[in-house]
Amino acid sequence: MKLSQFKFDLPEELIAVHPNRNRDEARLMVVNRQTGEIEHKIFKNVIDYFDDKDVFIFNDTKVFPARLYGNKEKTGAKIEVFLLRELNEEFHLWDVLVDPARKIRIGNKLYFGDDDLMVAEVIDNTTSRGRTLRFLYDGPQEDFKASLYALGETPIPKYLGRGEEPEDKDRYQTIYAKNEGAVVAPAAGLHFSRELMKRMEIKGIDFAYITLHSGLGNYREIDVEDLTKHKMDSEQMIITPETADQVNTAKANGSKICAVGTSVMRSIETIVTTNGELKPNNGWTNKFIFPPYDFNIADALVTNFHLPQSTLLMMTAAFGGYERIMDIYEMAVKEKYRFGAYGDAMLII
Repeated sequence: MKLSQFKFDLPEELIAVHPNRNRDEARLMVVNRQTGEIEHKIFKNVIDYFDDKDVFIFNDTKVFPARLYGNKEKTGAKIEVFLLRELNEEFHLWDVLVDPARKIRIGNKLYFGDDDLMVAEVIDNTTSRGRTLRFLYDGPQEDFKASLYALGETPIPKYLGRGEEPEDKDRYQTIYAKNEGAVVAPAAGLHFSRELMKRMEIKGIDFAYITLHSGLGNYREIDVEDLTKHKMDSEQMIITPETADQVNTAKANGSKICAVGTSVMRSIETIVTTNGELKPNNGWTNKFIFPPYDFNIADALVTNFHLPQSTLLMMTAAFGGYERIMDIYEMAVKEKYRFGAYGDAMLII
C-alpha cells in the first residue's frame, strides 16, 4: 500500500475542537463487514451489538500533563517542552521534545513556573526523539512529580488549534484511566460513560484491560510513500496473564471480542501464539498495521474517525477493508461526522 492511497479531503470544520456534551452521545456509524450494511446510531447504542459473555478490551493508560512552557536562561526565550517519558527516576531525567528545537543546546538551562519554581538542564540533544532534560530538584520523588505536573498542561492534539481549557483535564481522559504514562489519549475509549459501562455490565458483557502508553508517534507524519518502509515509534505495553486468559477463554467459547481503539488492536496483535491466542507481555511494541492484514484476536473494533494519511486510518482500513473504509470516510464527510480525538465513532463488526 502507498501513503497516497489514504488521502481524502477533510474540511477543517469537521475536526471536532471540543468534546461532545455527553461522552456516550457522540454519533456512531456501525459497519457490518459481512453484509455491507451501514447504520447511523448514537454511541450508547453500541451495547445493542453485543451479548452476555462478549468481551470489550480497553486501554487503561492514563494521560499525564505533558506540555510545559518555560523560558531559556539569559535570553528569556519562550520554549515549549513536551514530556515524552521518564528515563531515570532518581536523577529526574526525562525524554522530551522542545520547540523551537534549534535554540536549545547541551548545557542550556530552562526555567518553569512563577519564581522559576522548576529548573532543568539540557544534557543530551542527540536522541532520535528530541532532548534529554535533567530537572534540578532536591526532595522526594512524589513532591517532584506533583510540582512538575502542576506546571504541565493536558497534551491535547495540536490539530485542535487551541490551548488547554478546563474541560480537557477530565474529557481528554477515559473514565477507567489507571496506569499513568500516555501523552495521547486512547480516543475510542473517551466515548464510554459510567452509565453505559454499568448497562453493559448488567447485560453480562465482560471487560478486559491492557495498558499501552500511547506516544506522539500516533501523530507523526509519514514521510515515505511505500508504507513497508515506515517505522513506528516504540510504545510501552502490558498485557497481564489474567487478561490473556480472559480473552482466550471467551474466544474459545465463541464469544465476541471487541477492541476499543487502535491502541488496543496494536497491542493484542503484537504477540499472538501460532494457534491465534493472546500472549501475556510486558515490553514494547512498534507494530504497524496496514492493509492487507489478517487479524487474530478481535471480531469487532470501536474507533474514531481519523485524519488523512494517519497510521490510525491505515489500521482501520486493514480491519474494515481498504475500499470499504475509504468509501465510508467519503460518506462520513458528506454526513458531517466529526473527526479526531474528540470526534464521532465507528463500530466495525
